[in-house]
Amino acid sequence: MRLIFPLPGNETFARSLAEVGGFELGAIETRSFPDGESYVRLLADVSGRCVDLICTLAHPDEGFLRLVFAADAARELGAHEVTLIAPYLAYMRQDRRFQHGEAISSRSFARLVSATFDRLVTVDPHLHRHPALSALYTIPTETLHAAPLLADWIAAHVDQPLLIGPDEESEQWVAAIAARVGAPFAVLTKIRHGDRSVDVELPSLDDWRGHQPVLVDDIASSGRTLIEAARKLTLQGFARPVCAVVHGVFAEDSYERLEAITSRIVSCDSVAHPSNAIGLAPLVAATLASTCGAAERLVRLRRLPEPLDDVERAGVDSFPASDAPPWTGGR
Repeated sequence: MRLIFPLPGNETFARSLAEVGGFELGAIETRSFPDGESYVRLLADVSGRCVDLICTLAHPDEGFLRLVFAADAARELGAHEVTLIAPYLAYMRQDRRFQHGEAISSRSFARLVSATFDRLVTVDPHLHRHPALSALYTIPTETLHAAPLLADWIAAHVDQPLLIGPDEESEQWVAAIAARVGAPFAVLTKIRHGDRSVDVELPSLDDWRGHQPVLVDDIASSGRTLIEAARKLTLQGFARPVCAVVHGVFAEDSYERLEAITSRIVSCDSVAHPSNAIGLAPLVAATLASTCGAAERLVRLRRLPEPLDDVERAGVDSFPASDAPPWTGGR
């Protein structure tokens, strides 16, 4: 049986995942020392187990070191496999050097994760110039897709929907959702001028007067595209749109601004948010269950830890700074 550990803030998702998949739910004790350094302790026996660390990475800079410490602790304590379950995967936008001197953070972050974990499971990573995560990550990756879940929610909750995608690149994705719903679709023309500036143009939608617009997107971060699209739809005489997104990051005040001009906003629970209406735990649990018996194939081969020498062993158990370490003979 797999052993699930939630990093802080991921307890609800981990609990759902454990319940749906029939996995054991563990706990992690974390706290900060007075100087800001992190303390991490796994409160379950991981020896010989397939261990899954649950951590959405919508705000990666705040807790990534805790995640690394937990993974290293699990491996050092004898875990057979250490998998990162990241429903939302960060650092995907900077996939090339746009200006001289810039860090290609997607590549750097992938190296850090690949050096820490045996496997990565995520949902709809925001790929641009890379065809798959395997172009960045050197560990086995499982990319899950929430589009069918979005489609099923729309079919169940929206009458006579008209699906609208964020840009031309999304056309194939939106078309697949529309086909599952049995609804027409259109896509916007988008021109992005920066992180917080975007222009959108609507195609002619006259053939679908009377339909309920549904804006669908894989991620709502700054929300500028969705806000502009919602504003222009109402100016053309359409009803306030429904927004359905996979990853509801909603930075700054984007959610409040979007909420004011839409009829409803729903998201998957990859990022904890009041708009969460679509659970991803069954999708993730099915993948974990199907690969649990294939651990030997999926685990990246690693060199066994070297045995501790006397000096290293002296630091295993803490001792007061005023006391001499045991390896000095007490002198």
